[in-house]
Amino acid sequence: MPCPALPDGFDFTDPDLLQHQVPLPEFAELRLAEPVRWIPQTGNVAGFQDDGYWAVTRHADVRYVSTHPELFSSYLNTAIIRFNEHIERDSIDAQRFILLNMDPPEHTRVRQIVQRGFTPRAIRALEERLRNRATAIVDRARAQDGSFDFVTSIASELPLQAIAELIGVPQDDRSKIFDWSNKMIGYDDPEFAITAEVGQQSAAEILAYAMNMAAERKQCPAHDIVSTLVAAENEGNLNSDEFGFFVLMLAVAGNETTRNATTHGMHAFLTHPEQWELYKTQRPGTAAEEIVRWATPIIAFQRTATQDTELGGKLIRKGDRVGLFYSSANRDPEVFERPDEFDVTRDPNPHLGFGGGGPHFCLGKSLAVLEINLIFNAIADAMPDLRLVSDPRRLRSAWINGVKELRVSAG
Repeated sequence: MPCPALPDGFDFTDPDLLQHQVPLPEFAELRLAEPVRWIPQTGNVAGFQDDGYWAVTRHADVRYVSTHPELFSSYLNTAIIRFNEHIERDSIDAQRFILLNMDPPEHTRVRQIVQRGFTPRAIRALEERLRNRATAIVDRARAQDGSFDFVTSIASELPLQAIAELIGVPQDDRSKIFDWSNKMIGYDDPEFAITAEVGQQSAAEILAYAMNMAAERKQCPAHDIVSTLVAAENEGNLNSDEFGFFVLMLAVAGNETTRNATTHGMHAFLTHPEQWELYKTQRPGTAAEEIVRWATPIIAFQRTATQDTELGGKLIRKGDRVGLFYSSANRDPEVFERPDEFDVTRDPNPHLGFGGGGPHFCLGKSLAVLEINLIFNAIADAMPDLRLVSDPRRLRSAWINGVKELRVSAG
């Protein structure tokens, strides 16, 4: 089988590349010809003082790595596949306290605690309030004169308000979470003029905010998830530090990802008008899953091999980094019929947009699906003739499939 014809130096984590587009044609070449391929990196471009990583592009292989944490660790180098080249190793290691970057058994302990906030009962309890919030968000956007930015006016609002509802953050503080999370993940984008130091300071702001909240709830418990997670920590709850890192993860996992899925979903609807017409008339329950498959808000996470092992016919050495490219797995023709078509009636839809299974499968999947359903139902009701004004402006990022701006008009 021929080797894929990638240009010399091609790197799937290059933020300049990803600011332009997700490299779907190159992913297709790799899936066919070399589904596990070594991608060299020179110097310290990713912050890891190594020579590169293995790109894993096939659905089956991404799922295999995800479900074998004993072979592929999230803890050793964290799940972030590329940091700023100036990051210090101590700053990478500090992120091991985040659930995303833990391995069993510690991951199992913390996840069992925090998943109390994401039970079906907890999500159902939020539904009516979030439905009302979605309607209000869309109504405010519709009242604007002329075109408006879909990202800031609609897509960013419901995830922030949902997090605030879930953990008891006052709604007036949601703009702080929005600003801090943007700065944490925007260090690769020169438009934001954000340094790694600013990103670290924003992370520290979120930690301090959450830790103060935890301390307050310990003193004066309320009827909210924070009190449930932090009260009586010696009885299997979170200490203040652990709760702080949980909120830090939510700021990205529960905010950035749903915001970008919603934005990409709206863009997909407006560039596939037959799907928008179908959605408006039928409101298929499968739409949210297809939006996440199509958008794949996290392009890639990584694992690190804990021992020599084989994957896709390649020998992975102990200590090698392995990139799990969800954007590629979600277009794998061995799994999806017509993978390059946006089809909101797609069923079944075993996409990996919420992770490849295993211990790190998205904790907040049910909440994300609910938010996406609610916001698109509200848009279809209030702004059925929404139209695209300009192409999306993409975020410069090594691993987030982000959109900074999408200008639309209600009429």
